[in-house]
Amino acid sequence: MKSRYQHPAIRQLADQQVRYAPLDIQVEQMDQAERLLHELEPESRYRYVDLCERITGYRPDRYPDLVVEGQEAIHDLRLFVEDLSQAASLPVERAPEPVFTVDDLSERFQVSTKTVDRWRKRGLVSRRFKFGNRTRVGFLRSSVDRFVNEHEDEVLRGGKFTQLNDSEREELLRKARRLALFGANRSEVARQLAETTGRSAETVRYTIKQYDEEHPENAIFPKMTAPLTPARRREIYQRLQRGASIDDVAEEYGRTKSSIYRIQTEVRAAGLFEQPIDFMDSPEFHTADAASVILADPPVIEKKQGRLKPPPGLPPYLASLYAISLLTREEEQYWFRKFNFLKFQAAQLRNSMDPRKAKAADIDELDRLLQEANNVKSFLIRSNLRLVVSIAKRHLTPQANFFEMVSDGNMSLIRAIEKFDYTKGNKFSTYATWAIMKNYARSIPAEHRVMDRFRTGNDEVFQSSHDDRSNGFAEERANVHQHQALMAILGQLEDREREILLDRYGLEKGRQPQTLEQVGSHFGVTKERIRQIESRAL
Repeated sequence: MKSRYQHPAIRQLADQQVRYAPLDIQVEQMDQAERLLHELEPESRYRYVDLCERITGYRPDRYPDLVVEGQEAIHDLRLFVEDLSQAASLPVERAPEPVFTVDDLSERFQVSTKTVDRWRKRGLVSRRFKFGNRTRVGFLRSSVDRFVNEHEDEVLRGGKFTQLNDSEREELLRKARRLALFGANRSEVARQLAETTGRSAETVRYTIKQYDEEHPENAIFPKMTAPLTPARRREIYQRLQRGASIDDVAEEYGRTKSSIYRIQTEVRAAGLFEQPIDFMDSPEFHTADAASVILADPPVIEKKQGRLKPPPGLPPYLASLYAISLLTREEEQYWFRKFNFLKFQAAQLRNSMDPRKAKAADIDELDRLLQEANNVKSFLIRSNLRLVVSIAKRHLTPQANFFEMVSDGNMSLIRAIEKFDYTKGNKFSTYATWAIMKNYARSIPAEHRVMDRFRTGNDEVFQSSHDDRSNGFAEERANVHQHQALMAILGQLEDREREILLDRYGLEKGRQPQTLEQVGSHFGVTKERIRQIESRAL
């Protein structure tokens, strides 16, 4: 039942009544729900407690502020009646009034059984009764009469749809073939013949389509008889994405413009339905004013520190990270709540859609929600990239590539954003730090194992190396050049970092290498702080 209902509260009510309500109560509630169903307006909104009271006779304490959209209520109450009748398993002989089957309605109104199924989706309330040993769909006479009164034009049009005798059908097909020879497509033929014969365009279109399917060797529109493969459908969608016009694509593939539009919508829907939507659910998502509260403007928080100035000499990528300020706990709660709520809305919308009959407006809305969620995710990633850099520096080894480690840490950050449960009240930086460090704990030892596996011995290195030194003067000259290059590199560091390296390794004339403790006493800090500065400078 969960996947069929559009609102979880009505689904929960139906589940309770199916499980626990006695038979006579179930029958009474079916009648109450059907009467209420025809009083609702799709554009209106209704309080859940009022709907529940009309159906069951009692006013629940739960969800006092919950509001249900009229369209959702109409859809779910029809399912409510069907599910209760399925649970009641009432024999058709005990029905309070005559019951019609699908075949009965098809014969009575001269329509197909598929048309009767469409009427059910349009509001014809159905129930399930036991016909002997089988449970089948049935319709109370009052339900049928009410639907006919409310949809008289549709019922008459459906009857007219099938009232074609053999001679009329042959004449219609003859005219259609003649128009097709002059280059008209099936949609144009249906429109012209509908005007000249007084039949509906749908009747003409269905008649031609049925004939072509039954006589593919003599089809009026042979290009349109064979179904399109999934690859061809994707090809049509890609052509439209690249800017091809509907008219050109329809002519090239021998389809009507409406079918091209439908293919575009279906392929787009299939892509969105294949995309996983995982989110952290929260009770606040199910309140009546959730959208207005959660999607409101972000909180305005005065931060103690303004925009940080990047240290001099940083690469452009690292310097750009200082342009985005770090998020406070309140800001993190807002953005993670919004991120998960947008995906919650997308999942709710997708669950209510049929991928084979999805509407373009619903597809656009689903795409918009997912795109907004991705935008929020990108913002959260950018706001926490400095965290990745700081952790990568602590795990940097002489053999590792710093920017490769940052890239690896960014992937861990993205996964952490997807899995972070903001409802627990923890700060995201704490959760992400452990996730990134755990990833480094796996990846760095693995890299070392690979390096050790292919490392050669020192003897092989010495044997394969060549000594190109000529004489002492050339060697001295090379040392001078190396020292000048080294001092130029040290000139890019901050003053304190440069002085610490000069003291530690005695890189200037007259200086002897010093221990961490000696350098620390010179600068007035601990030897651990000197080690940290030295590691960063190196």
